[in-house]
Order: sequence, then structure tokens, then C-alpha cells
Amino acid sequence: MSIVKSERLQFDGHSGATLAARLDLPEGPVRAAAIFAHCFTCSKDIPAARRIAARLAARGIAVLRFDFTGLGHSGGEFASTNFSSNVQDLVAAAEVLTGRGMEPQLLIGHSLGGAAVIMAAAKIKSARAVVTIGAPSDPSHVAHNFGGKLDVIRTHGSAQVSLGGRTFEIRKQFLDDIAEARLTDHLSKLGRALLVLHAPRDEVVGIDNASAIFLEAKHPKSFVTLDDADHLLSREADAEYAADIIATWSARYLDLLPEPATAAAPEGVVRVSEAGPDGFLQDVVVDGKHQFMADEPVSVGGTDLGPNPYQFLAAGLGACTTMTIRMYARRKGIPLAHVAVDVTHNKSHIQDCKDCEKPDQKTDVFRRAIRLEGEMSADQRASLLAIADKCPVHRTLSQRSVIETVAA
Repeated sequence: MSIVKSERLQFDGHSGATLAARLDLPEGPVRAAAIFAHCFTCSKDIPAARRIAARLAARGIAVLRFDFTGLGHSGGEFASTNFSSNVQDLVAAAEVLTGRGMEPQLLIGHSLGGAAVIMAAAKIKSARAVVTIGAPSDPSHVAHNFGGKLDVIRTHGSAQVSLGGRTFEIRKQFLDDIAEARLTDHLSKLGRALLVLHAPRDEVVGIDNASAIFLEAKHPKSFVTLDDADHLLSREADAEYAADIIATWSARYLDLLPEPATAAAPEGVVRVSEAGPDGFLQDVVVDGKHQFMADEPVSVGGTDLGPNPYQFLAAGLGACTTMTIRMYARRKGIPLAHVAVDVTHNKSHIQDCKDCEKPDQKTDVFRRAIRLEGEMSADQRASLLAIADKCPVHRTLSQRSVIETVAA
């Protein structure tokens, strides 16, 4: 999945320090806007944040992700920050989106960022839905990461703590701040739809935190397990799964602009129209009732949000092949349990093609690998393979076709 447009931004955080951000935008119209709050001492650019933002952008939801003060590419001193200042940074981020005509309706927070978006929701009036991913039910939970340095921090006012292979200065004011943060009070008065995403085997923030958050919140609320995902959603599949859930769930609660309408095609017509002037994304409507997308890979300037034209062609050949084989098996009473076909396409030099006449050209070669399952004789299998060449799309591709072009 590729972000169609990712715009770099800067804005002032709670202390006036310049915060680094990225605004991931859909290729077409922005249907809604969201803010993503990263995990403790992480950054806006961790794989989970990038992947979730990309998938939501593909669904028409613009996502602003930024580095909290003193982290990533943002300015300011991390040691002077705390949980409350993170909440203030989120409010500042919301003001940036609002100033661009995109009031944030969706707040997404990962780990401690999840606790922060719950606290910030009351201060972001446009927020309609909140999503937490692996979030603690109590911000003070993060203190367990400081291990034996807690007493040093309380006694001497600060200490150097190693977190994720990096060293940070943690001050007593940070401990005091998280100790005073009461998430339960905000959960009971959240007044927004809440989605809790959490992995049962999360070794950083236990699943009991998800239970506490869910039980304290009022409806509408939902909980979805992230199965065996790790805390950081390091695997691409886990991050994209979470993004798909967020996009589907939030559609029920957000005030989404309608998707760009593609004029319905009359019966018997396949209508293809570009989704936008940039890239190659196309809306495809068949008979006014089936709709899907065509695209090109990222490597050639596309966004890879749908099959490319030759893949559609190969799909047509494959579907026609399996349908024809099934129809023949039914008619002849052949005990075919299952049929599948893998189709590949490439260009072959004419000199490698026995049936071609012009040695200075290339020809299109579609290769079918047909799998037949069931208790069948060798003759029955041979007849099914032979009938594959009789499928209408096979004949169209192997014979000369005429394409007529007119101005619509």
C-alpha cells in the first residue's frame, strides 16, 4: 500500500517548539480527517503509524501524524515534557487541521498515545470517535519501563533511562504528572464512540488494560483483538488489519463526505473513468452495479490500489477457463471436486513463438496452470484440459479482434 500524497508540515507545540508532522492525504477528496498519536518515546515514522495512515488515506481519510515535543524531528526538550504536554500537543495538532478546513473527527492513539487521545478528546470538539491501540488504562503504567531508576528519579529529581536502545532523561515532574492523570474520569465522560484494539499477548501493555478501558467507557464502544500482534504492530499485516478495522468501524460514527460518484454504466457497458488527474487510479463500473479499481504498481508511478490492466485481462481468461471447465464437467457428469487456474502474462520474442510470422515483433503469452481435483480418470482429466481452449475469452485472445473507437 502506498500513500498517494504525504505532505510535510510544521506547527508550534504546547511550549512553542516547532513540531514535525506529516499529513497523509487521499488521492481524491478528503472525506474526513484524523490525528495519530504515537507511542511513548516513539515517532510519527514508526512502521505502524505509516502503514495505518497509508491505509486510511486510501479510504479517503486524511491523517496527521506528528512527533511529540522533543522526539523524532520535533524541537523542544523531551525532559521538560510529560503526559499533560502530550495532550496539549494533540490539541495544537487539531487546531492545525481545523485551520486547513479539515476538522479532525477521528483520534487514534498507540500505547501511551492512546491514553493521550482519550484525555484530549474533551478538548477537541470536532472529535466524534476515538481509537486506542495497545493503550494503558492508567498513564502511570509507563513508569514500569524505568525499572530501578524510579528511586533515583524521585530522590535526585532526574535520571538517564535507556528505552528502546536510546537514552532519555526522565524527571520527577514526569512521574508526578502521570500519577495525577486519571483516565477513568475521562472515559466515563468521553461522549465519543470508542474502539479498543489490543493484542492478548502484548508483553508491554497487558490485555487487562484493554478490559479496564472498555469496562469504564460508556456505549457506543467496541473491542477487537489483534490476535498475536506485538505491541508495536511490527508486522505489516497486523498494522494493515488494524487500519482496515479502524476504517470500517469509524465509518459508522464519522460524518463522512460521500465517495466521489462514478456515473452508472448502462447494462452491457464497462465504464472506466480516472479517479483523479494524478497517477493512474481508475474507477471501473460494470452494468451499473459492480464497481472496483484499476491501477499500476508504485514502481511505474501508480499507487497499487487495484490490479493493472493486464491482470484484469488475465483474470478474465482465468475466470472464463474455470467456468467453462465446470460447465463441461456438469454436462458430462465428470466428478470434478474443484478447479483452479493460475494465469501469468509476459511478452515473448516472435522467434520464440512457433505460431508467429513476423520475426521483428513480440507477442503476448498467457500461461495457464490448471489444477483439477477429484476422483477422475486420465481420460476425464484430459477432456477437461482440452475444453479449456474452448472458453470464449481464450478464443477472443487467440483470434484477431477489432476495436472500434468513437468520440462519446
